[in-house]
Amino acid sequence: MLKDDKPSLRQRLQAGEIVLGSWLMASSAVNAEILADAGFDWLAADCEHSDTSIEQVTNMARAVQGRSTMLVRVRECDTLVIRQALDVGTEGVIVPLIETPEQAAHAVRAAKYPPQGVRGYSFGRSNDWGINFDGYAAAANDRIVVIAMIESALAVENIDAILAVDGIDGVYIGPYDMSGSYGITGQTSHPKIIEARQLVLDACANAGKAAGVHVVLPTPESLRATIAEGFRFVGVGGDIMFLTQTGYKFAELGRQCREEL
Repeated sequence: MLKDDKPSLRQRLQAGEIVLGSWLMASSAVNAEILADAGFDWLAADCEHSDTSIEQVTNMARAVQGRSTMLVRVRECDTLVIRQALDVGTEGVIVPLIETPEQAAHAVRAAKYPPQGVRGYSFGRSNDWGINFDGYAAAANDRIVVIAMIESALAVENIDAILAVDGIDGVYIGPYDMSGSYGITGQTSHPKIIEARQLVLDACANAGKAAGVHVVLPTPESLRATIAEGFRFVGVGGDIMFLTQTGYKFAELGRQCREEL
């Protein structure tokens, strides 16, 4: 499934580009197709905080193919979970709860074929059911993206060592889980979280790797500020956020119009 006609997401990250993506939490291939057509650089199926199955990830990957880059936030840093997520034709994984360089190295090994890792070979959607076995096997290690989620005080403490792991392409801050780790749940603008964000940004700049964060409820001001901070792997809302924001807005508009009669 990996195509060489344009730069991969991994190559764009390595080149220092700002890449904008969004989250797929409703397990919907229709949502995936719509957001891919909207022009997002990447889309991530959330298998950690939703009931999305691997079959649904496969269908979303089909919907996105040729339009955007499909990633998966896997439910845990597990070799078989990461392997299966990649075998269905996605181009990278976002791995939650990475707190140590050892955990980061485990994620990389799970995502890479030997000799860099332990990912197993198979015939599947990723290599066009074996038709492109050799080509995919040769290209995958250079194109598959591995992003470590930084969601705790311990992860921030170990950020330099995590970024030093070969094969980690960047990190992604989970602001809500991070706030809970610091004992200030939900206070994502608290000075402690702002300081932690800056520590992560500085470490990424020093390591030459991408810093990522989720702008949960995006506004023009919040997106501009996030990019100005130095984040290059930026998550912009998500399908359920877009649906609830728009749905509630137009439901209220309908009620207002009804009351005017």
